[in-house]
Amino acid sequence: MPASFFYRSALTLLVAAAAWTGTNVPRAGAEAAAAEEEREESYSPATVSVLATGYTAGVESTGKRPGHPQYGVTYSGVKVRRSKVSTIAADTRVFPLGTLLYIPGYGYGCVADTGSRIKGKRIDLYFPSTRQVFKEWGKKQVEVRVIRRGSGRVTETMLDEMNEVAVAGQDLSDKKFDS
Repeated sequence: MPASFFYRSALTLLVAAAAWTGTNVPRAGAEAAAAEEEREESYSPATVSVLATGYTAGVESTGKRPGHPQYGVTYSGVKVRRSKVSTIAADTRVFPLGTLLYIPGYGYGCVADTGSRIKGKRIDLYFPSTRQVFKEWGKKQVEVRVIRRGSGRVTETMLDEMNEVAVAGQDLSDKKFDS
């Protein structure tokens, strides 16, 4: 048998053993760099530097007009809101749905939406009007504080509970919002 057969067999066994034991198989080149970048993006320390922009439910941000069945509805299915805990958009590989952030100058934001241009360490903050986006926010590099990492889903009930806790001035980090 040719030597390449034994090499491929040994490599197959190495990959199978690594999968069975849960260890990572070393990667080379671009594949290794992409895997490392994905690991870095999914890690969320206590604070993260992000580029924050603003969005509205309107056609200028979403392409939808009032009357459209999905107007004002986020990727997660909840309605957009600006309150003590507002809906924000993020790359779910960095901040999964349901992640609660504190954004200086904006307040609390719960990741309930995604956006076509929101990739990596970028977030989009909901505002009721474009006037407010430009007057109150614009585009800023900010250090956001991760209050709690999301489970990958958001409901209206969860947002209501977060708002009640925030209005009462209680600590949001130790509460459970898994309705």
